[in-house]
Amino acid sequence: MSVSVGRKVAIALSGGVDSAVAAALLQRQGLDLLGVHLRLSPSATPQDRVEALAQYLGIPLTGLDLQTEFAREVLDYFVSEYARGRTPNPCVRCNTAIKFGHLWEHLKKSGVTHLATGHYARIDLDDHGVPGLFRGVDRRKDQSYFLSRLPLSLLPNLLFPLGRMTKEEVRRFSHEAGLPVREDQPESMELCFIPTGGYQEFLQARRGFEGSPGDFVDSRGRLLGRHRGVESYTVGQRRGLGIPAREPFYVIDIQPETNRVVLGHREELLAPGLIATGMNWLIPPPAGEIEAAAVIRYRHPGVRARITPRGDGSVQVAFETPQSAVAPGQAVAFYDGDRVLGGGWIEARMQ
Repeated sequence: MSVSVGRKVAIALSGGVDSAVAAALLQRQGLDLLGVHLRLSPSATPQDRVEALAQYLGIPLTGLDLQTEFAREVLDYFVSEYARGRTPNPCVRCNTAIKFGHLWEHLKKSGVTHLATGHYARIDLDDHGVPGLFRGVDRRKDQSYFLSRLPLSLLPNLLFPLGRMTKEEVRRFSHEAGLPVREDQPESMELCFIPTGGYQEFLQARRGFEGSPGDFVDSRGRLLGRHRGVESYTVGQRRGLGIPAREPFYVIDIQPETNRVVLGHREELLAPGLIATGMNWLIPPPAGEIEAAAVIRYRHPGVRARITPRGDGSVQVAFETPQSAVAPGQAVAFYDGDRVLGGGWIEARMQ
C-alpha cells in the first residue's frame, strides 16, 4: 500500500539496516517523516547511532522510553510462560503490545496517521479493496508470522516498505545510499533482550530461578532420570537431556503441575492437530470450518489444516498430516496463500 503526500508518517528506527532503508525509501516518496527510536532495555542501541542516521536522512527524531511497559508485558510474560512449562514467543507479544500497541497509541496523540517499520511483510488490498496482511516476497526473511496478532483495524495505518524487497536488495540499497548503519544489528525475531548467555541464565537473573529438579519420565510414566527444572526445557528439545538411549529422546510434554518432563522418541512428537486460544482474525471471523495453511512456529513451512471455531475465541485445528513439536505457548498463524488470515496461541496439542 502507498500513502499520499501530506500524511504524517512515523518510522521506527532501530539503528539497523532494515529500518534505515525503510526510512530512506519513504523519504524518497516525499512524505512528512518522523523517526522514532524505542528504548526497551538498557542494552538498546545507543541513541547517538540512531541520531546520526536521522541527521544523515534529514528527518526529525524523537525517543520513547517504554522500558517499564516492555518489562511488564514482554519480559514478565516470557518468564511466567517458561515457569508454566510453556514455550513463549516474545516477538509476537512485543509487536502486539509494544511496537503496534503503546507506540502507536503515543504517536496518534501527536497527529501521526501511519506507522512504518522495517518488517519483511506486506499490507495490500484484497479483491474487495480491503487491506490485508501478506507475506513478504523474500520468503527467507518473511516476518508476517510475527504480525499475525495485530488488530485488523490497524492495517490501514501501517506501512512496510521492505515487503517487496529481498534482504540482498536491502543491503545493496543501503550500501549505494551510504547509510550510516551497522548491518550486524540483531533482527527483530531474535531474543533482543538476552544479549549474552542463554535464556536459562536470563530466567535466573530475572526471577531468581534456580530450577526445581524433578523426574524425566516416558509416555507411560516410567522413570528415566532427573531434570534440573521444567523451565529449562521446551517441547521438541533433543540436546542437553543427558539420558543415554539407543534412539535419541526428545521432550514431548512438560507437566509443571507434577514437575515432570515427558520424553519420547521422534515419532511420539507427532500430533494430529492442536487447540489454539485467543484467536485474532485479520479477516471477518469465519462462522464455520475453513481450510488454510497452519504455521506453528517461525520457519515452519506450514501444513494444510481444517480450522473449526469453537465459539469461545478458540479454534480446533486438524492437520492434513501429523506435525512434530507442537509447543503450547507458541503462536500459530493461518494463511490462505500469502495472506495471513489470523493467529492464536497454541494451548494444547491434540492426541
